[in-house]
Amino acid sequence: MNKLLIARLLFDFGLVVLIWLVQLIIYPGFQFYSFEKLGHWHPIYTNAISTVVIPLMLGQLSVVSIQIIKVRNVYTILSACGVVMVWLLTFLVFVPMHNEISMGIIQETTLKNLVAQNWYRTVAWSVLFLLNVLYFKAKYSNLR
Repeated sequence: MNKLLIARLLFDFGLVVLIWLVQLIIYPGFQFYSFEKLGHWHPIYTNAISTVVIPLMLGQLSVVSIQIIKVRNVYTILSACGVVMVWLLTFLVFVPMHNEISMGIIQETTLKNLVAQNWYRTVAWSVLFLLNVLYFKAKYSNLR
């Protein structure tokens, strides 16, 4: 069995679980803090969540990069495009919003935008995981 594919499944699974927790619990929960308390909590939260997110994202990016070098097919190209899209969304949309909140620039619209716009990442990471599961299943369906 392909160890690279197993690693990819693990990274994708970790990210899909994480993004659903963020989407359904963490980001909506920000609206229950006073702006003052959120301003205090948010830098602690971003440092803590980064210790989970960064290794998962770097691991996924590394595996996808190796996959696209070793085997260039529809699966690896779609995977690479999906990962690049999520990275762009993360660094161009979400990092600036989180930076504002950490600096104490907290607005109701920013908190609502976190939830609303995070659906794009939630769907993207979910699709990447499902794509990987389907590819794995197709590749190894003859094993029992």
